[in-house]
Amino acid sequence: MADRYEALKGLTDQHQTRFILATFVDLDGKPCAKLVPVEALEALATEGVGFAGYAAGALGQQPCDPDIMAIPDPASFAALPFLRDGLAMVHCDPHVEGSPWPYAPRVILQAVLADLRGKGYDAHVGAEIEYFLLNRDVSGGLRTADADDRAAQPCYDARGVTRMYDHLTAVSTAMNGLGWGNYANDHEDANGQFEQNFTFADALTTADRVITARYLIQMLAEQRGMLATFMPKPFTDRTGNGLHLHMSLWSGAEPLFPDDADQRGLGLSELAYYFVGGVLEHAPGLLSVLAPTVNSYKRRGAVSTNSGATWAPNRASYGGNDRTHLIRVPDRNRIEVRGGDGSANPYLAIAALLTAGLDGMERKVDPGDPSGPGQHPAGAVPLPITLLHAVDALHADPIVQRALDAAGPGVAGYFADRKRDEFIGWHNTVTGWETNRYLTAV
Repeated sequence: MADRYEALKGLTDQHQTRFILATFVDLDGKPCAKLVPVEALEALATEGVGFAGYAAGALGQQPCDPDIMAIPDPASFAALPFLRDGLAMVHCDPHVEGSPWPYAPRVILQAVLADLRGKGYDAHVGAEIEYFLLNRDVSGGLRTADADDRAAQPCYDARGVTRMYDHLTAVSTAMNGLGWGNYANDHEDANGQFEQNFTFADALTTADRVITARYLIQMLAEQRGMLATFMPKPFTDRTGNGLHLHMSLWSGAEPLFPDDADQRGLGLSELAYYFVGGVLEHAPGLLSVLAPTVNSYKRRGAVSTNSGATWAPNRASYGGNDRTHLIRVPDRNRIEVRGGDGSANPYLAIAALLTAGLDGMERKVDPGDPSGPGQHPAGAVPLPITLLHAVDALHADPIVQRALDAAGPGVAGYFADRKRDEFIGWHNTVTGWETNRYLTAV
């Protein structure tokens, strides 16, 4: 506790911090925080800051339950003077009555990583964050913030990037100021859609950065009168937002995925292929975590978009540098899992993928030979077509359940029940599509 305080005090002194956002997320990925003045830094570091867990969100609590105490992790400290002078953020591990709370996503991922380290492995992860920049019209409808962004195929359009220069460079400067190594910023496949990339890191650091990046992007967009959304599919006729995760395993400083002797042609080790096999085998259940909303499956099930592609896989297949698969192998050092979308909780997504991959390694699951460009094996398992199908797959998959229950039992069942209720709530809501189709049909 004293070490935690000294570390935080050194950071707040260095960055002239006056207030800290003590932050954690619930199972749905909602960022929860209290604004703590540096005058209360010692109490924050030693005792944490208290929250009513039931009010905070999906954290497995009832109104009668004890406070959740958010204990800060100094390694996640991020100074945010570009948002507000003297502001910083630190990610926290929720505790209840002195013990880590098993429903907290960051706690879940740390439990999975501890198990992985116990078996001699370290996980490195990179993340691609896609989002839309929008405004609301007078009737409350959504429209592209850049009124001139109307091209039929706007992806990588230099003019679209330049018109959003102020926002994109503000985000890039923030990322680089935090030491993340932003290396590219581009216009994505849909009108109003962008992606900003930063260098991979250890799994926990990358998950923290995804949460921080979402917050930064939304706040910096707000400063310019825009709304930034990571919603998987905000428009029927446009490509949706993905969260692609690039994954590799290491033993200390030694990467375990490359192998120059690979006979299958992708440059991967036998261990890497077993990892791929595990992810493919558990893909249906994994989708409940990678694509955890009703809206996720509007993106996944889309048959056409203005640009001509959805970029969302619909079968559990893998191949080389081919973006039509659930798993793409862009080079010998990593695999890219393309099943996640903008609603995914990065802690849960990474925890579930690592658990599935580890199961494949332990059971030596052979994924078969990689598919050629544009090819998909006839036996590739179809991915769930709705959130309800994904929840059913989660119920049938003890390995994905194990990932969610990594810090304590009951989380997987709680998560599945909430997602089933989410689907039923949507299903019971009458929409404009229905009234248009059925009002005078008979």
